Amino acid sequence: MSTDTHQQLANFIWSICNLLRGPYKRNEYRKVILPLTVLKRFDSVLAATKEKVLKEDAKLTGKSDSVKVGVLTGVTGVPFYNTSPLTFAKLLDDTGNVAASVTGYINGFSPNVRAIFEKFKFGEQVAFMAEKDLLYSVIKAFQKDELDLSLEKVDNIQMGYAFEELIRIGAEQSNEEAGDHFTPREVIRLMVDLLLSEETDLAKSAVVKMIYDPTCGTGGMLSEAERYIRELNNKAKPHLFGQDFNDESWAVCRADMLIKGENADNIILGDTLKDPGHTDKQFDYMLANPPFGVEWKQQLKAVEDEHEKKKFAGRFGAGLPRINDGALLFLQHMLSMMRPVDKGGSRIAIVFNGSPLFTGDAGGGESEIRRWIIENDWLEGIVALPDQLFYNTGISTYIWVLTNRKTKARKGKVQLIDARSFSVKMRKSLGNKRNLISDPQIQDITRLYGAFANDAKHGDHIVSKIFPNSYFGYRKITVERPLQLNFQASPERIARLAEQKTFVNLATSKKTKDEAGRLKDIEAGKARQEAILAMLNALCHSGPSSRPGAGTESRKGPKLYLDRAQFLADLKKASKAAGLSLEASELKAILSALSERDPKAKVCTDAKGKPEPDADLRDTESVPLDDDIHAYFKREVLPHVPDAWIDANKEKIGYEIPLTREFYRYQPPRELAVIEGEIATLEKEILGMLKDITV
Repeated sequence: MSTDTHQQLANFIWSICNLLRGPYKRNEYRKVILPLTVLKRFDSVLAATKEKVLKEDAKLTGKSDSVKVGVLTGVTGVPFYNTSPLTFAKLLDDTGNVAASVTGYINGFSPNVRAIFEKFKFGEQVAFMAEKDLLYSVIKAFQKDELDLSLEKVDNIQMGYAFEELIRIGAEQSNEEAGDHFTPREVIRLMVDLLLSEETDLAKSAVVKMIYDPTCGTGGMLSEAERYIRELNNKAKPHLFGQDFNDESWAVCRADMLIKGENADNIILGDTLKDPGHTDKQFDYMLANPPFGVEWKQQLKAVEDEHEKKKFAGRFGAGLPRINDGALLFLQHMLSMMRPVDKGGSRIAIVFNGSPLFTGDAGGGESEIRRWIIENDWLEGIVALPDQLFYNTGISTYIWVLTNRKTKARKGKVQLIDARSFSVKMRKSLGNKRNLISDPQIQDITRLYGAFANDAKHGDHIVSKIFPNSYFGYRKITVERPLQLNFQASPERIARLAEQKTFVNLATSKKTKDEAGRLKDIEAGKARQEAILAMLNALCHSGPSSRPGAGTESRKGPKLYLDRAQFLADLKKASKAAGLSLEASELKAILSALSERDPKAKVCTDAKGKPEPDADLRDTESVPLDDDIHAYFKREVLPHVPDAWIDANKEKIGYEIPLTREFYRYQPPRELAVIEGEIATLEKEILGMLKDITV
């Protein structure tokens, strides 16, 4: 069967949807078409062994399910069977009980097939179609002579192609939700090409490869990878593995595997982050389009427990991303399933939005994950895709390619490709999808990637750049500046004590403890407040200002201290004269209320005589890993703030991938005359509308 033929078959099957119009919406057609296609195909495959299965089944009364499965699949030659006396053709014999016949026929299948129909929730559709008087006509349409799905007419590979086409059509019909579990086919083809185009051993006779998708959805990535390998080498043996959390997607993918003669048991239903399948396996190739920009609160406990208890012996040792985007968790999961290099290594392609490129500060979860990946030399390249490619979002997306077996030329380096201009407009939009990447463009991007050339151009623009791994790393240093404060016991500043929590709490809690652990009551607290205020007012009126040069500034009114040490000395004298012994918390509150920043004041120092930093003047600088910190500081910081210093204890290493910045293209502002013309046009339109309203 040619490509055109399998598309014709899919189109013919989908045309049956015309019978569903009215009771069903367009985005619901797949709920009927996909299960019935599976049912008709399995019926056709089992037709030749039907009578023998029924005879053998009669002999197995009282035998265990495992024995029954073993015997009957041995008879059918495929991993499923049906013990119902009914066939697809016989479903129409009793026109008054078609729904019961369909249900009974499905219940006669082996457990693996029944599970698929349960997750399809096909029983609900059978009941609904019967209620709307559609079931008989739909079953009859699938029984037409033109729809011969026997192995003699349609082999497994071509049936798989036709079923995948039905999946694609169904996903596009329901485009408002398709992005949850469906990746545009051209994006998948590009991912597969980037992943496999340079794999020379795929041409070896009977080569065996294990391919895995932890968020497999309906199985598009697995099928496309399998197709690539088989078209390259029809003797190759790709084995497909996947997992998905969505019941319907899992059912579609598992049905697709059975239709193509693959091992459907390799497709697991479940949450990859909480309950991963295939943990005993390692894979040659992995592909995924994980949910991005999606919270992972449901998986939080399981993921945090694994992170904290297993560290790097588990999947999430490098770190955890923010709770509102778990995409990097899936990548860590995939990296944990790589083959060791001495056993062949692995290659990974994964689709992300922009967040994993740069989100997260140095030392944070995302940055630490990027650091772990890049310092292990696993990141091979990133391709920036055109926008408006996906069905449920128009945001920018990126393909990351990772491997633990880089070629010699790629070791220690990362390739960035700007393919944002490689798209064509679709004739008709599908949800947010307005662009697609054509086959020639996929080939161009793949060639650019394979050429591994720095500053390679496409047209007039550079679209490929090569960087050393260290280029993406930086040291985040904390730049401190000295704390300089003046102090004054003026009425205005003394009034600020009422804003200090420690001072206020002296008289707001009935049972508080002092620093010695003694209970204080509210009345004692009020008395304490009054005593402190009286002492400070006494300090305010303690005499004329000292002469200049003695750590104070000569002026009328309360002393203005430019030296904290001298103010503390005078404060100590004043408190002693008032019979007060200030607690540390009280002293801190007084210093905070009575101080103001002053560049003329003497630098405040600690007990060792070292300058104290001013938290409000604190700043950070990102120093490239390849740059010397002290040379950078001398060159970039000290000319602007000569009193600054680096707090070495706060240094952190971070990693980010500024892809957009590297391919920035300057767009000159529009001519003023053009803007003025547009404004004038808008003014005329507004005046015209106002005129219509007032007339």
